Order: sequence, then structure tokens, then C-alpha cells
Amino acid sequence: MSNRNNLKGGALLLTAAFLWGVAFTAQSGAADLIPPFLCNSLRSFIAAIFLAVFLKIRKGRGEGKILPKDALTRKRLYKVGFVCGVLLLVAVNLQQFGITFYPDGAASEARAGFLTALYVLLVPIFSIFSGNRAGVKLWIAVAVSLFGFYLLCFSDGFSGVYLADLLVFGSAVAFAVHIMAVDMLGAALDGVQLSMMQFAVVGVISGVFSLFFERTTFGNVLTALPEILYLGIVSSGIAYTLQIVGQHYAEPTVASLSMSMESVFAALAGWLIMGNALSRREMLGCALVFAAIVLAQMPSLHPKKMTEKD
Repeated sequence: MSNRNNLKGGALLLTAAFLWGVAFTAQSGAADLIPPFLCNSLRSFIAAIFLAVFLKIRKGRGEGKILPKDALTRKRLYKVGFVCGVLLLVAVNLQQFGITFYPDGAASEARAGFLTALYVLLVPIFSIFSGNRAGVKLWIAVAVSLFGFYLLCFSDGFSGVYLADLLVFGSAVAFAVHIMAVDMLGAALDGVQLSMMQFAVVGVISGVFSLFFERTTFGNVLTALPEILYLGIVSSGIAYTLQIVGQHYAEPTVASLSMSMESVFAALAGWLIMGNALSRREMLGCALVFAAIVLAQMPSLHPKKMTEKD
């Protein structure tokens, strides 16, 4: 693969990582106005509609259908879309609940960004149970990330750990399982079609939970509409499409390193947009977590291991 293609693909993926990083500020802003299930229901429906429009445009160019024409493939898409959608449902709602529960002044965007990014490290760890061997680099990355996690979340001992940290870390675990499920079950399916289906599943189930367990006002929804539109169209729709195109051009290592910048952009956006600052100890923790993520990705990584997550 040429350096020119790597540069083109890396630029597209870096843009996607930037859009995902800024999404943490949008999630934090939405969390102040509307409850988590409603937020994820609305953004997921918007993402599904956006991707359906994208598929319609692609169909007009003779590049496939909105849904598979073959009945068996369509049935498989429904089944895999439901399974992956449920896993994504758990991941995004744990993440949004975590962001909602962070207290004021906790630099929620940075903490959530770096803790969520640990899914990159968890995927190769979990793959050990499916027979893959773990190299020395992976275990070094685990040790570095654990120390970084300690500095980031235990800066004041156990009193420095928030329930939100645990929820966001749980979302990283769920994202890792979701990525492995997409890789194992969705390899033969169109990536955009599968994404549209799983976003629809998240939208429906989150909407049902919201009807039963949450209360809000129409005024709050209107006030949060810019954040919801950003999360649905930009973070889930545009960024995911950039990822698909970018991974077509970039080598796996270039792709993974570009996307790992999401956590850095999340911290910068939290500082510049929301005014949240980290202590020196927390900044060192972030740096170590990021270093561990980069180290874990240095061996050859198949592009399919990296799927949409925001």
C-alpha cells in the first residue's frame, strides 16, 4: 500500500477520531438536559435514518441495496443486527449513564474518553479465550494501562473513584465484546447495513426503557437537540462512514493509531469547550493509558477489529 494511500486514509480516520472525541462533550451537554435512555434512543434513530439515506444514495449509484436482496442474507442481517444491537445497547447506555453521574469538576470528558478507549486493549485480551496467543507487548500494555488507570481514577485513593468511572469502564468491556461479535458474526455482511440495523435496535429498546423508567420535558429535548443531532449525524453517521472509507486506504497499524487519538481529542475538547482541567497526576494517568493503547495496537491489527463505537 502506497504512502499516499496511507496519508489519505490516515487523514480520514484522524478526522473520524476528532469527531468521536468531540462527541464526549456533546454527550456531557445532553446529560445535563435529558436522561440517558432517551438520549441514546434519539441519537440511534437519527444515525439509522442517516445511514439509510447513505445506503439509498449508494443504491442510486449502482453500489448495492438498502437491504440485501437475497432472503437468507437479509434474515442473517436481522439476526446479527439484533445481537450486535443489544451488545451496543449495553455499551452506549453504560457510557451515557457514567457521563451523567460524573460530579461537577470531574473532567468527565477526559476520564470517559480514556476509560472508553481501553476497549482497544481489551479486545486482544478477550481474544485469548478464543485461542489467540498474547505477546509480550500486550502484557506490558496491560501493566502500563493499569498504572495509568490507577493515577487517573485513584488520585485521591478510593475516594477519587466515582461510580461513573466504573460504569464507563463497564462500557469499554461491552464495546470490546461488541467489536468481537461484529467481527465473528458480521464478516459476510455489508458494514453500513449492519450498522444501520444495530442502531435501529438500540433506538427501539432504549426508547422502550425511556418510556418506562425516565421522565423529561419537551423543552429539554428541544434544548438538547443540537447535541443529539451531532451525536446521531456527525458522531455515528459521518464519522462511521469516514472510518469505512479510511480503512480502505490505510494500513491496519496506521488506521488503529489514527483512531486511538479519539481519547486525546476527548480530553482536549473537554478542556477547550467545557473548561474541565485535569490534575498533573490525572494527566500522567491519561498519558500512560494512551501509551498502553498505542502499544497494544503496534502489532498487525485487522481492520475489522475496529468498528464504530460512538
